[in-house]
Amino acid sequence: MSGRRAASPPRRTAMAESRWPAIGALAVALTAYGTLPSSVPLLLRAAVVGLGVVLLVPVLLLNPRRMDRQTRWGRILSVAQSLVLLLANQVALVILIHALITADRKDGPAVLLSALQVWATNVIAFALIYWELDRGGPVARRRNARSDLPKADFRFPQDEDADAIEEVAVGSSEHSDWAAGYVDYLYFSLTNSMAFSPTDVMPLSYRAKALMGTEAFTAFVILALVISRAVSLLG
Repeated sequence: MSGRRAASPPRRTAMAESRWPAIGALAVALTAYGTLPSSVPLLLRAAVVGLGVVLLVPVLLLNPRRMDRQTRWGRILSVAQSLVLLLANQVALVILIHALITADRKDGPAVLLSALQVWATNVIAFALIYWELDRGGPVARRRNARSDLPKADFRFPQDEDADAIEEVAVGSSEHSDWAAGYVDYLYFSLTNSMAFSPTDVMPLSYRAKALMGTEAFTAFVILALVISRAVSLLG
């Protein structure tokens, strides 16, 4: 019998992702949600903001600066935090549509501002979900060997740039060990909310397609229906 050991997976060179872009975006979303008008019940707004802050504390203690450690409970809390914000924002959208239908002309500016707040929160919340789910989450994407990662939910341009011209290929996933960070997911969440379809990032899994489809539909309701109605109230 051979005493050879199995070859170990290639060592990753990607630096652990900074925690702060996601924290900054979450702070913006919680602020926008907490300052929604009185048509959204104060108890709901306070509960969502309070729960978001409470769930953030243990996650920050686990990875205060860079995403280099992952535990089962930490991952559950991170995903739960994103889901709470996402679901609460859908409730706010329903309330906002009802308020819009019954709004008077004098309510136009407030309704328009509320629509923008809900839309921005939607972009951030979906970006957090994408960031948490794709390839096992932000820690796994940069710490685990690529052969050990779950199947990708999204395909980024960097994942297929290895055979491009030299100055482009050097930044590809294959040559530089590139891995997506929160800013990348925020960017494609933003473009999906404005184009109502994939742009440069392609969904690969059923859950990715379901999430992007839901986000695009929600954005369509906000931009094409809610804001257009608010503008008519202003006029």
